[in-house]
Amino acid sequence: MSAQILSIGTAVPRTALAQPEVRDFFRAQPDVDRLTSRLIGAAFDQSAIATRYSAIGGIGGGAAPFAGDDGVLAAPTTGERNALYRAAAPRLFAAAARDALERAGCEAADVTHVVTASCTGFFAPGPDFLLVKELGIRRTAERTHIGFMGCAAAFPALRTAEQICAARPGAVVLVVCAELCSLHIRASRDPEQIVASAVFGDGAGAAVVSTGDSRTSRARLDISSFTTAITSEGEEDMDWTIGDAGFQMVLTSEVPRIIGREIGGVVERMLGAGADPVADVDAWAVHPGGRSVLDHVQNGLGLPDEALEPSRAVLRDFGNMSSATILFILQRILADTSLPDGARVAGLCFGPGLTVETVGLTRWAGTVPDESLA
Repeated sequence: MSAQILSIGTAVPRTALAQPEVRDFFRAQPDVDRLTSRLIGAAFDQSAIATRYSAIGGIGGGAAPFAGDDGVLAAPTTGERNALYRAAAPRLFAAAARDALERAGCEAADVTHVVTASCTGFFAPGPDFLLVKELGIRRTAERTHIGFMGCAAAFPALRTAEQICAARPGAVVLVVCAELCSLHIRASRDPEQIVASAVFGDGAGAAVVSTGDSRTSRARLDISSFTTAITSEGEEDMDWTIGDAGFQMVLTSEVPRIIGREIGGVVERMLGAGADPVADVDAWAVHPGGRSVLDHVQNGLGLPDEALEPSRAVLRDFGNMSSATILFILQRILADTSLPDGARVAGLCFGPGLTVETVGLTRWAGTVPDESLA
C-alpha cells in the first residue's frame, strides 16, 4: 500500500506584520537615499503580500537585538540570531506537529519516525530530539533532520517519509518544517536583500505520513512519485550563505526567468511525455518564491488563474516561509471539498542551486470536511 499524507498542520508566530508597515520601516532607515526608497517601495508594493508573521515581534518596536526604541535596524551577530532561533523555533515545530497529529486522529505515542527540516538556524540536540521529548513520542522513534536545503526541503522530507513507509509498513512518520526567516533581516541598498526583506516570513508546517491509516475520516493525499531536477543555470542566482551578521540570501531577478524557461521540461518529466498540465492535473501546489515566480510558472505551463489560487493565497496571507510554505498550500488543497475523489495533485518547489523538487499526489476525499480551513 502506498504512503499517504493523513493530515497537515500549520503554525505561525503571534506577531502579524502588515506589509505597508514593514515597507515604511525599511524606508525610514538611515542612509536610505531616493533610489533605495524607490526600490523598497517597488519590492514591497509589487510582492502580492498583505501579511507576514514574525518571531522577533513588531518591526521597529524595540524588538531587541534588532531595533531599539529609535526604530533603527541593528545588525546582530549570527550567534545572537541563532540564539533566538534556538529559543523560538521549538515552539513552532511543536505547535505545527500537535496540529497535524490532532487532525490525523493520532497520538504522539503512535509516531515511529520523525523527519524535520529547517534552514534558518541550527542547534543540537535539535528540533527532532525536542519533538520526541515535548510531544511524548516514544524515545525509540527514529529521527532524521534535513538542514539547509532551503525552500524546497519539504519535498525531500516527504520523500524520506515515503521511503520509510515503503521499507517499514505500518510506520507513522511525523514530518515537520519550520523556518524563522525574519531572524536574518538586514538594512541594505542591495536590490537582492531588499527583495528578501519584502517576501520572507516565519511559519511551520507538519504532515503525518503513513500507509493507508483509516483512523481519520478527513481527506488524504496518496504520495505517488517524486522527481528532482537541477536547472541548466542559476547556481549563483539562488544562494544561502552563513555570514557574520546572519544568513545572507542571494535571490536575483534571473530566478523567475530561469524557472519560466525550464519548468515545461521539468513538468514533462514529472507527468510523462504528452501529458497536459491543464487537462491532466486537477490541482497545483507551487511554492511561491515570490509573485514573479508564480507568474513565470503559470505562463510557462499555460495554467489558468485558478490553478495557482492556493499558492497566491498563501503568499498573500503569510509570505514566503521557505520550506514550510508548500505545506500551507497542500493543507488548503486537502481541505478543498470542490475537488473530486481521486483528484490529481502536482507539487513544485524551488531551492538553491537552482533545483526543482516535484511530487505527484492523489487526493482521496474523506467524509468530513476540514471546517477549520473554510
